[in-house]
Amino acid sequence: MFEFQVTRPGEKALLCGSGPTRRDFLQVGALAAAGLSLPQYVRAASEGKVRPGHENRSCIMIFNLGGPSQLDLWDMKPEAAAEIRGPFKPIRTKTDAFEISELLPKHAAIADKFSLVRSCRHDGAAVHDAGWQMLQTGRRFTGGIHTPHAGSVASYLLGRRTDLPPFVVLPQLMGRGGGNLPNGQAGGFLGKAQDPFALMADPSQANFRVPDLLPPDQIGVARLDRRKKMREIVEGAAKEFEASEDARLLDENFHAAYRLMTSPQARAAFDLAQEPQAVRERYGMNRFGQCCLLARRLVENGVRFVTINTFLTVFDEITWDIHGSKPFTSIEGMRDLVCPMYDQAYSALIEDLSQRGMLGDTLVAGLAEFGRTPKVNPAGGRDHWPQCFTCSFAGGGVKGGRVVGASDTIGGFPAERPVGPGDIVATIFESLGLDHTSHLQGPAGRPFALTDFGTEPIRELFS
Repeated sequence: MFEFQVTRPGEKALLCGSGPTRRDFLQVGALAAAGLSLPQYVRAASEGKVRPGHENRSCIMIFNLGGPSQLDLWDMKPEAAAEIRGPFKPIRTKTDAFEISELLPKHAAIADKFSLVRSCRHDGAAVHDAGWQMLQTGRRFTGGIHTPHAGSVASYLLGRRTDLPPFVVLPQLMGRGGGNLPNGQAGGFLGKAQDPFALMADPSQANFRVPDLLPPDQIGVARLDRRKKMREIVEGAAKEFEASEDARLLDENFHAAYRLMTSPQARAAFDLAQEPQAVRERYGMNRFGQCCLLARRLVENGVRFVTINTFLTVFDEITWDIHGSKPFTSIEGMRDLVCPMYDQAYSALIEDLSQRGMLGDTLVAGLAEFGRTPKVNPAGGRDHWPQCFTCSFAGGGVKGGRVVGASDTIGGFPAERPVGPGDIVATIFESLGLDHTSHLQGPAGRPFALTDFGTEPIRELFS
């Protein structure tokens, strides 16, 4: 079994990697005589990693690529000057705690189910990919160390529940951000085995399928099984290679791919055709809407962590990046295209999770790399602004209808309760029941804290 240590005061714990490997199955076989089944073995291997009551927790991270405008959506300043407040008006919501933009009427109707953190900030460069890596990993990459995505940490610590991968990115990994920096959607120093499974397809398309889950038409399951047995024979003759790190990674990846390709559960989880057409339309028949629906199906089938990229790049498509002039999005494009799509899909996801009794065990974290400038620019848009922005949280133990923190009178800087990337990632770990103060074995075998010193979960969300 792949082992590493989590360091807590006075405690050493053995933790498994990305789920049971071939060696694990051999160990389970040896324990079967004692009446220990595979599910019991997996539960035993996970014992002590999560707080009691959090064993069924999952996370859906919606990453609002491009950086939504806090002033036009979540943190409006109707009393400010026109060049600050912008053209949109606030509306009342289902909670007395906050108002939001008229651009998000469906959000307003479910405002009792999510909470806002209006004092988010980071000190990274005002470029997209710097914010991407910081908000998804909790850190700026320095010294050649690439910190793993929060989903990679969760899958590394907790492993898989089913044949499905523990960490999935929809619809695919982020593209270019303009800064030529790593975007944070990877396993980092935890290794390629902890990279997410990326869908690499648009689930809104009529011919949508997931090729990597299905054996080629000419290769049946029986032939795959014969290939698997042949590989095991070859492995048995190469003990020296078997002991290497490359062999361990190959072993884990092979078994993960084999489980996916031969699993009826995995195929069914990705099959949106099993959903009633009315449900699909409720989410919106577009890429983001169908990704939200697919995320619900994946969590429902045991996936621990799903990241949805609302967009894939800030270039050549309409996004939250509202500089106001081409090739970027205009404020009218946000009003007419982006907000209606996002409003419909997000509200459908929260309502659907709630109606199915899943919201309590599913954290939905709406994040972004930064906000937008307090002052409208000459093109009628807003530019990059990491000094203050808003993130949202729902489910997973979070109390809805609340506001944490506050910005100043122009929405430019936190005025109360500043919240950094480390605090946001610690909040995700808190919801999943992980101890954010524990350590991984990092580069060169040195202990590496899950979150930076001094960061804390946003506990007001849970109390």
